Amino acid sequence: MSSELQRSGAVIVVDGACVLCNGWVRFLLRHDVRGRYRFAAMQGETGRALLFAHGLDADDPASFLLVEDGIAWTDTDAMTRVLSGLGGAWRLATLLRMLPRGMRDRLYRWFARNRYRVFGRYDACASPPPGQMARFLP
Repeated sequence: MSSELQRSGAVIVVDGACVLCNGWVRFLLRHDVRGRYRFAAMQGETGRALLFAHGLDADDPASFLLVEDGIAWTDTDAMTRVLSGLGGAWRLATLLRMLPRGMRDRLYRWFARNRYRVFGRYDACASPPPGQMARFLP
């Protein structure tokens, strides 16, 4: 994994086959008006490399990963950081940090492990929306 990639901008690693995760990406594309975030599917070369580089298992995707300026954020810390990075009222997401991290992350991991059962999954990674291809890494 190139150190340049890990230090340049913010990359969110998502499960490209997860219906819920793809909804999250569409939400971020709609609200990230500054184009701050790029995306890498955990099934792809970049996503797998980032997960591996930060001690996460791409074959057991129970974690959410944000790599921003060389720093890795996971689970609810990553989610609140992404939401607050959208600016405006989304900065209120940092209030979630008032809850103990252990409690937040346990709840997140339970939800992550059950997301296919609740929301479903695609047979293959979803295609990026038209005009957004540059924000998706291989």
